[in-house]
Amino acid sequence: MKYVRQFCIILLVSFLGEILYMALPFPIPASVYGLVLMLTALKTGIIKVQQVKDAAVFLIEAMPVMFIPAGVGLMTSWETLRPICFPVLIITILTTVFVMAVTGRVTQFVIRREQRGNK
Repeated sequence: MKYVRQFCIILLVSFLGEILYMALPFPIPASVYGLVLMLTALKTGIIKVQQVKDAAVFLIEAMPVMFIPAGVGLMTSWETLRPICFPVLIITILTTVFVMAVTGRVTQFVIRREQRGNK
């Protein structure tokens, strides 16, 4: 019963994200609205981590299974993707390196800022 309640809380937040998506004129996916709502609810204490933790852990563990249909879709579209495979590979490598570099810099900035604040 605990899992059902936790899943219902997560689904409610996701549903509120869907409502925001329909109500607001911005090109932001409903899932992003839901994530922002969940983050806000967790940070403000409206929802406690313990109220959703077990269901969230289960969903994270099941996440790799959700990529199987996308992988099969890519395999069935290989003939269409073959001509653009090299450019996509280059773009993927470049953007991955860029994201890693930016993430590292932001992390270093935050760590240094916290260290200065603790002194």
